Amino acid sequence: MELSGPATPAPVDATSRRKSGRAIHKPVLYQPAPDTSVTNGSGKRKRAAPAAVEMEVDSVGEETSSDRDESEPDEEELREQRRRAKKATKSQRKPAAKKPKTSTGETTKLAMRPATNGTKKASRPRKASAKQNLTADEGTGLYAEVFSQGHTTDGVAAEWVSRYNDHNSNAMAELVNFVLQCTGCTLQVDSNDIEDIDNVTGKLTDLQEEYQAQKITEYPLISKARGAVFSRATMTGFFQSLIATTHASDLLYNDVALIENIQVWVTTMSSSGIRPFRHTATVLSLAIATALCNILKDIVENTATTMRQKETEQKKKSVNKGRVAALQAKVEENEKKREQVEGWLRDVFDTVFIHRYRDVDAKIRVDCATALGNWIATCPDIFFESQYLRYLGWVLSDSSAATRAEVVKQLLRLYKHKDNVGRLRGFTERFRPRMVEMATRDAEPTIRASAVELLDLIREVGLLEPDDIDVIGKLIFDSEPRVRKAVAGFFAENISDLYESTIEELGGEENLDEVIGEAADDDYDNPRQAWLKLKCLAEVLQSYDTNGGEESPPEAVINPETLGTVVLETRYAMAAQAICEGVPEVKDWEVIAGYLLYDHSSALESHDTDDVQAAFKGRCQLNEKEERLLLEILNAAVKLRLTEAVESEVDKKGKRTKARKDESREIQESTALHLAHVIPRLLRKFGASPTTASAVLRLEHVLNLEIFQELRQDSTEYASLLEDISKQFLTHADHSVLADAKTALLQARSYEDLEEVTESKLQELWEDTLGTLRQLYKAKKPPLLQLANTVHRLSNLASISNCVEIFDAEPRPISKGNSKAGAGAKVTDMLLDLIRTHGSAEDESSNSLTVAAMKCLLFYHMWILRNLKEKIRGNEEMEDIPNYNSFAAALQRLTEARPKLDDVRFAAMGNLLDLHMTFATLRHSIRNPKEKSADAPSNAMLASLVQAVSPKAQEHILSSFVAAEKAYAQKAKRTLEEPANDDPPDDPESEPEDSSDEEDAEDDEEKDRRSQRRLQEMLFEEKRLCEFTGKIVLAIVAQVLDSSGPKKGTIRKRLLRNKARLGHNFKDVLGYLEEPKAKRSHKAKGKGATKGAVQESVAAKSKAIVTEEDDADSVDDAVEEDGEEDLRRRGLQDDVVDDSGGEHREKDDNVDMQNAEGDDVLGD
Repeated sequence: MELSGPATPAPVDATSRRKSGRAIHKPVLYQPAPDTSVTNGSGKRKRAAPAAVEMEVDSVGEETSSDRDESEPDEEELREQRRRAKKATKSQRKPAAKKPKTSTGETTKLAMRPATNGTKKASRPRKASAKQNLTADEGTGLYAEVFSQGHTTDGVAAEWVSRYNDHNSNAMAELVNFVLQCTGCTLQVDSNDIEDIDNVTGKLTDLQEEYQAQKITEYPLISKARGAVFSRATMTGFFQSLIATTHASDLLYNDVALIENIQVWVTTMSSSGIRPFRHTATVLSLAIATALCNILKDIVENTATTMRQKETEQKKKSVNKGRVAALQAKVEENEKKREQVEGWLRDVFDTVFIHRYRDVDAKIRVDCATALGNWIATCPDIFFESQYLRYLGWVLSDSSAATRAEVVKQLLRLYKHKDNVGRLRGFTERFRPRMVEMATRDAEPTIRASAVELLDLIREVGLLEPDDIDVIGKLIFDSEPRVRKAVAGFFAENISDLYESTIEELGGEENLDEVIGEAADDDYDNPRQAWLKLKCLAEVLQSYDTNGGEESPPEAVINPETLGTVVLETRYAMAAQAICEGVPEVKDWEVIAGYLLYDHSSALESHDTDDVQAAFKGRCQLNEKEERLLLEILNAAVKLRLTEAVESEVDKKGKRTKARKDESREIQESTALHLAHVIPRLLRKFGASPTTASAVLRLEHVLNLEIFQELRQDSTEYASLLEDISKQFLTHADHSVLADAKTALLQARSYEDLEEVTESKLQELWEDTLGTLRQLYKAKKPPLLQLANTVHRLSNLASISNCVEIFDAEPRPISKGNSKAGAGAKVTDMLLDLIRTHGSAEDESSNSLTVAAMKCLLFYHMWILRNLKEKIRGNEEMEDIPNYNSFAAALQRLTEARPKLDDVRFAAMGNLLDLHMTFATLRHSIRNPKEKSADAPSNAMLASLVQAVSPKAQEHILSSFVAAEKAYAQKAKRTLEEPANDDPPDDPESEPEDSSDEEDAEDDEEKDRRSQRRLQEMLFEEKRLCEFTGKIVLAIVAQVLDSSGPKKGTIRKRLLRNKARLGHNFKDVLGYLEEPKAKRSHKAKGKGATKGAVQESVAAKSKAIVTEEDDADSVDDAVEEDGEEDLRRRGLQDDVVDDSGGEHREKDDNVDMQNAEGDDVLGD
């Protein structure tokens, strides 16, 4: 801890001596020294000087100047004392002689430094010391008192007020020095600086210059150092206690210079150009204003109480005039105090807040928003006015997410109180569009969710426009789960409003109860009032669907380059999940199923307008779009019911009880049985449309077949369900329906008792699909679309069932009369012929057929590899050697015939890489020749299957990568590195079209649509680039690509060229290409071993990773592990790109925007 003066007085000049020979010294204030047993910064234990010597030295500074004539030692005595102290300390700190450790030497058994000659040094008696609260660098004076653990802020404030009454200048200097130390500044002011009030700015300027010279980057208010005693709450709490103490003693009002001096110093610091000064002073000013608000609130309450007492006294028959006069004097005194406090509050607002709420530092802006919200809540008579509320509205447009979030938080506090509605009406009218914009378009999902909650409160008080209600309601389809969850309550209230108005149109709720009656709990097939609410829900969802009911095309959901079908959750399914949590009626999925299965045709036949029941049924009539929406809600409701049942097994304490388990089991059993009866009925009614059929098939995915199996249900019932699923598989060509049906069949195969039934259904599907394929294949002009759909069904079956025997089997005649239709080649030969025949065509049907045929053959070879590995594990004899050269050659020819950016070409190259990587896994099955069980012919056969991609195919792969890279860079407006001499030539036909010239003549609406289209195109290009690059990276890691030949490493080098220029997704994909850095060995002894290990590591690194800088610079030193360079090379840290259109320019733009914030006044 720093002392306010040196512990030992420095030698004084002879000219300043008295006649007695004693020197004049300034009194030294005593400060308890820190515990000398505490470890210092270097990690060594401090050794204390003898206690007698320390007390003797310290006692020199405690004597006052009046006693020095007789008791103070002269300079010679002081020198002798210092000599003795140094000598004693030096003798104690003499280090032990170090000896090299030997096996024969005498050592201690403790984990400590060995003692001299193997003998244990006698322990030195320790000096007893009190618990240390502050370290040596944690401040002095008032700072030490405030942050000491043994003091309270109220006590320290009272002590300071006492010192202020004794000597106000010294106490004020102490307070200012406390503020300076809170900023991290060790410089101080004295009483002379306090008295010179006109030189405050000059003094602070000098302090700032000296502070800047120290180059301090961190100050206590934002420091995260462990063990620091500084606390923001303690700092602000002390000033609030100080204001409260001076208020209680009337010092605040009797000595106006107190608050004025504090304001002068703190306000001047709040406008400093140095952030530590400005931030700390702003926080203190806001804390002082908050304390004044609390005082003002107490004054107002006391004044009101005194006025009531006065009025009560005046109403008495015998009025006590003395008491009335005393109460009146008290009222007048409180009024004077109130005027003074209000004046100080306005001064703080005008001198500090009005400048700092738009500070360049976001933390300061957050503090200002928080303080203003507290002031409005504490003193509404002053701050709950439009001239103050507008600052919260202006900060809603702040560039910092934390500031916007804080403003929304403060507004939520205000709108939650219904009494504030009148005062907030003008504010709401002015800033409602901005709040709606934040809910719909803010970059932070958390802020959007909070803004939706705020708008829900505004809607409750009737200050939200109908158009805004619809805009917020459409967020139920938002892609962010937090936003959908936040808008669920808002959306539910909209449904309730529509439901209540519909009930009134039908004659009221009582009238409906008489006509419809109450339905039984287990009777879900008859009409009930809940259907009307479901109808309102479907109508609102349909009106909020901005896409007009059209889902994304299959190409946007199904990726033809992947091995399996990718089924993404639809926007309706995501909305339904949020609705189930917000609308309680939706949780009863049995009611939704009964509503969907009800036949509404009878309502259309009735023409009696006075019949309430007919009107009710007509109002509940669903159209096709509404049926689809309710099917999605049905899926979400079933999942929610099963999830809640599983979660209910565990109580709040995390324990499982038998009663809870039985209840959960009962819910799951009833749900499974009911679903088994409902799904076939839903398929019969909604199976004709692909969208509704897909929603019904997804219900089978959540069906717990294990419970169905344990209940010993008749297998014929589930067989009928599989029959309905098989019909959907054969009659639909939609990718989502095929994927859902395939998943249902795959789930059924996982249960042993149902496996036989499922296998029989799969065999029927194989026969029907292959029969259709052979008939279409033998036709002279087969319909390509039907042929493509058939091959797609074949690829889905091949993905879940072993197709090797089926594809290799010789074809059999279907009938005696039509032997030609059944005869022909094997399935594999037919698929290869389809690829060769239709691969060169570029129509949509031919492309779909080609991609499906490639997927079928890829699955076929994967099943071959699986069978081969089972034989290897079982030590079975391998008769035939698989051969995939014909498939690889067909893929290569297809690649050569297609343009560089063609989707079919990318699919062919992806399948080619997957094919080689699949068989590359046989490397792990090749046995060591030294083993006894090793079979040389088997090893040779397995090694022959591990083949690298041909050099010609590698050239095509690299050229397509370059084309995809350029296409994405153009769409994303990014700049690439200059092409090298060995780059493949550009293909003019593969360059994407630039439509920038067409945008000049378009209106704003068309430009918005084009902007959305361009964004979608950019995302598609990025997706294609990253997926294709990922396959290339995996092939390089599998050593089937770019691993041999004269051009070894060329593709790797080309991939890494623009790693830092095409976004984080592309960089993360390439991060897998770089090998992890090996950790340094701690066992190496000596500099030679370490140097050799470093050189080997650097050499291996430079060989494994070829970057663009390797051509110019050589690696001389080892890269520090997990350092900046290592993280950059591994793709975990951004590179600084010196490019006019790249990341460097974006960084400069952000800095310019931050600088501009400090000059502009929002809303002024």
